[in-house]
Amino acid sequence: MLQNQWDTSLYEGKHAFVWKHGEELLQLLSVQPKERILDLGCGTGHLTAKIADAGAIVMGIDADVMMVEKARQNYPHLKFLVADARDFQVNEPFDAVFSNATLHWIPDANAVIRCIARALKPGGRFVAEFGGKGNIQAIATALDDVVRENGLRSPEQLDPWYFPSISEYATCLEQHGFEVRYAVLFDRPTALEDGDAGLGNWIRMFGDRFLLGFSTEQQSRVIHQIEQRLKPVLYQNGIWRADYRRIRVVAVKKDGFT
Repeated sequence: MLQNQWDTSLYEGKHAFVWKHGEELLQLLSVQPKERILDLGCGTGHLTAKIADAGAIVMGIDADVMMVEKARQNYPHLKFLVADARDFQVNEPFDAVFSNATLHWIPDANAVIRCIARALKPGGRFVAEFGGKGNIQAIATALDDVVRENGLRSPEQLDPWYFPSISEYATCLEQHGFEVRYAVLFDRPTALEDGDAGLGNWIRMFGDRFLLGFSTEQQSRVIHQIEQRLKPVLYQNGIWRADYRRIRVVAVKKDGFT
């Protein structure tokens, strides 16, 4: 699997919606004082800090070194570690694992869920939101079509995303000893920041691997062509809206599973 290399300045400067929408998920987490909580895919640490503010003892992990470095700069009083969600270990099990806008980047869901289960106490809860079936369908289709037309062969091999259905993901959870208490798939059209440049910034941030084989001039042309195709459906009144569909899930680790 190709490793994403995140631009933390672009992430913090133009994509604050990622963690701002994640604040709603904290209501499902329902933090209790002194709970030990793991923030899986913590990014630059903003939601990790909110979990700490609610009274938890929290640790954030992320696979991207630059994201973790920025999180440590943002919140030096909190603990952040570089770790792969597919293969991490903890010294002491947690009361909860929280994850926002991360799991759709990791196709090996079974490996991730196995690690999450190991990281939780019996009765511990897993609370997550990520892209679900049909997420960014319009953007992904236009991106695929345009890069093909501009000479990129087999762009499907660069596809980094995993957008499961509720039934698919719930089955994975159940196979690893979880009881699914809540699961929903919903549309959430999301306004992109920076006006006319919003979609281009999104592609450079989240679809950058599709652009790597092009020169700077070619990249600008590809992005312009994608914008022209998507304007009739995703652009209105000076604002781009990404066609997000999200899964939210709450699951509890059953007793007897390790």
